[in-house]
Amino acid sequence: MKPIRPHPDHHELHGITIAVGTGDAHVYVGRCHTIDAQRVYLVDVDVHRDGDDGRSNRDYLIATAKFGHFKKHDRLALELADVTWMERLGVIAEQGPPDAC
Repeated sequence: MKPIRPHPDHHELHGITIAVGTGDAHVYVGRCHTIDAQRVYLVDVDVHRDGDDGRSNRDYLIATAKFGHFKKHDRLALELADVTWMERLGVIAEQGPPDAC
C-alpha cells in the first residue's frame, strides 16, 4: 500500500473541512482547496449568517460539527482581508466554536 502524501502544490489544509468567519457575520464551511496571499478557496460550501433560521453562528457551528454541512455553493473564494478566524471543523467538534464567532 502506498503512503498518503499531501499535494506538494497545495496548502496544508487542502482537502480538510474548515470553518471560516468573516467580519460581516457570515460563517463559511467547506473543504479547503488552497490558501494563497489574497484568498481562501473553498469547495462544497455552506454559508450561514448569524441569526439565519433563528440560530447563532455558534449554534450553527455546533450542529454542523456534529452532523455535517450541506453544500450551497460548488466553489467560493474568500478575501483573506475579510477573514476574522479560520478553524478545522474537527477541532470545533472537539473543542467547540472559537470565541471570535
